[in-house]
Amino acid sequence: MRRVSAAHTISLLTALASSAAAFAAGPDTAAPAAAQQPPALIVYPKTERVEHADTYHGTVVQDPFAWLEEADTPDSTVWPKVEAWITEQNKLTFSYLETLPYRDSIRSRLTELWDYERFSTPSQEAGRYYYSRNTGLQKQSVVYMTKKLDGEAEVLLDPNKLTEDGTAALGGASPSPCGRYWAYAISDAGSDWRTWHIRDLATGKDLPDEIRWSKFSGASWSKDGSNFIYNRYKEPAAGESLKASDEAPQVCIHRVGNPQGEDTVIFEMPGQKEWSYGAGYTDSGQFILMSLSKVGNVNDNVSYIDLRKADPHARGQLKLTPLFDTLDAQYSFIDHDGDTFWFVTDDGSPRKKVVAVNINHPAKADWVTLIPESKDAITSVSCVADHLIVQYLQDAKSAVKVFDLHGKHVRDVDLPGIGSAGGFGGKRTDKETFYSFTSYTNPGASYRYDVASGQSTLFKSPKVKFNPDDYTTKQVFYNSKDGTKVPMFITHRKGMTPSGDAPTLLYGYGGFNIPLTPSFSPAVLGWLEMGGIYAVPNLRGGGEYGRDWHLAGTKLTKQNVFDDFIGAAEHLVKAGYTNPRKLAIQGGSNGGLLVGACMTQRPELFGACLPAVGVMDMLKFHTWTVGRFWTADYGSVEDADQFKALRAYSPYHNLKKGTCYPPTMITTGDHDDRVYPAHSFKFAAAAQEAQGCPNPMLIRIEVRAGHGAGKPTTKRIEEAADMWSFLVRHLGVKTENKLSAR
Repeated sequence: MRRVSAAHTISLLTALASSAAAFAAGPDTAAPAAAQQPPALIVYPKTERVEHADTYHGTVVQDPFAWLEEADTPDSTVWPKVEAWITEQNKLTFSYLETLPYRDSIRSRLTELWDYERFSTPSQEAGRYYYSRNTGLQKQSVVYMTKKLDGEAEVLLDPNKLTEDGTAALGGASPSPCGRYWAYAISDAGSDWRTWHIRDLATGKDLPDEIRWSKFSGASWSKDGSNFIYNRYKEPAAGESLKASDEAPQVCIHRVGNPQGEDTVIFEMPGQKEWSYGAGYTDSGQFILMSLSKVGNVNDNVSYIDLRKADPHARGQLKLTPLFDTLDAQYSFIDHDGDTFWFVTDDGSPRKKVVAVNINHPAKADWVTLIPESKDAITSVSCVADHLIVQYLQDAKSAVKVFDLHGKHVRDVDLPGIGSAGGFGGKRTDKETFYSFTSYTNPGASYRYDVASGQSTLFKSPKVKFNPDDYTTKQVFYNSKDGTKVPMFITHRKGMTPSGDAPTLLYGYGGFNIPLTPSFSPAVLGWLEMGGIYAVPNLRGGGEYGRDWHLAGTKLTKQNVFDDFIGAAEHLVKAGYTNPRKLAIQGGSNGGLLVGACMTQRPELFGACLPAVGVMDMLKFHTWTVGRFWTADYGSVEDADQFKALRAYSPYHNLKKGTCYPPTMITTGDHDDRVYPAHSFKFAAAAQEAQGCPNPMLIRIEVRAGHGAGKPTTKRIEEAADMWSFLVRHLGVKTENKLSAR
């Protein structure tokens, strides 16, 4: 689940993170005679049923597979049974996958497509540039540092040297404004937990500092580089680091050279787990900004500490002053000029606006609107070179405009085409910024942008063994069940004539105010090469059209998201692209919930299903890890009406015995501490028991993997190859001799 912490709403931190391709697929049907055939009827491992039930508002709900929720704790007597179940399920799944034709060929081609040099968008601090680079098949990207972009760069960190299997990944990074230090966080096996280290840039050596039990946090440096602010949690009990629902965090200041035990706690709310918060320094170093959000509410509060009047290291002298404290809107800090703060907010403006607020007169009547709401939703704003760079979404496509500090429009940024722009970070004192631009079939490039002249200069352009000119992407609009017009991107080979039988992969998310904009994935290229269509609808619940679009897919209206996705499938069939036997659906996290809900509601509409790391038990999600914060989108079982809505679509609770469900391969990671893997475990057990026809119901459990972030390149390729070979068989995809069978 992509839960954005309060700390991330404050645009203060410089982060380097290597991004990897998400999900995708690939095809072919007629198995060659030499290939081993899968068994006609799969014999699933026996999953024990237990007598367990929970009561909600007088309704008794059976939960026969509750024992699969057990975590690996020292005193657990149930965990060995869960571990044995995982082993048996993986044995079945991988034995099945071994029988599939073209699996090796698909893996080989995906390896070729993934094998291209790629770079992150550079960031700069104190006269140095930072970026990550992957030569192609490195498990993790390597971080580089240089004083000249066109000069030689030195390796700052190579995560590939941390573990043999490449499962240790960079989880965040921040250089100090003084130019002396670089703080970086390491995540192990895909976990959300981070351990922070500090590297001395002069010597290239790490200091003894080690900051543990940090999560959903950056490292925000003081202007002099003597300390940084971060969030930490109480150390979980032995064996509980995966499942436990975290206590409220502490906002701490870590002074360079001191042990973590001496860190100063500047804010905490002991025992109040319903609150999430984070803080960071402003670029000027004059203020600490803090953002707070509460369970069940999409809005946030903002407070500040005026360091011009306090010693930042004296706990008793740090006065926290509320600025917005009514949880009536969302606020994202941009920068400030003295006592005037600039924010992006949706207060009275569902698609957001930019306002100037004097902290001495913060009443709404005294706000000055610098950039008013428009027909396009604002996604982010940065302040670079005394200009405001505003990123918009125009029907889920990027548009970027530059304004002066008074809100006067200066120019539009000339983007390379229709796609997604990212970046434009920096400080008010910088003269340049960097951005990337990509699409479904082109990895795009990174550009340097001179704010004064408006000129873009190419930094890096990847070269993939694939011709994007052979493919086309178009945007269509279709009507959902209630008549709402929903946009959808459709990508396929040029010249393809809809014939009603093209293998089609429909990917969706629809939640948490997150927009799905055109993005690049080597795996998607493999799917397209095999004649597949790739379709991505922009469902309600996402952030494509601002606050109203988001809220229209939350709580009691969450069914709208599933209706939008089902409507996309029906449109693809009606428009002659495909038919239900050739149509697969895929999604991860909240998108895994989407797939689970749609396959239980309309099993006859799909030819295959790929739910990944999904939220499948909607009655218990709030009890594990950080699930309680998802109630802002999903609602809570504590509310009678919301319980009924959750019960009505919860994938785990809506599998009906004897129903013929589509061929399904569930994927999850055994170390997923975002969406606890028991969601997928229980859903798989129930699906195998309910299945009323020979279609396989498999679960693929990745070892030493989490929610997806930091997954090594090799594991991504293997997972994509397994998904595509699964679709090749069950969608009846013809490869037209592009792949050879084993």
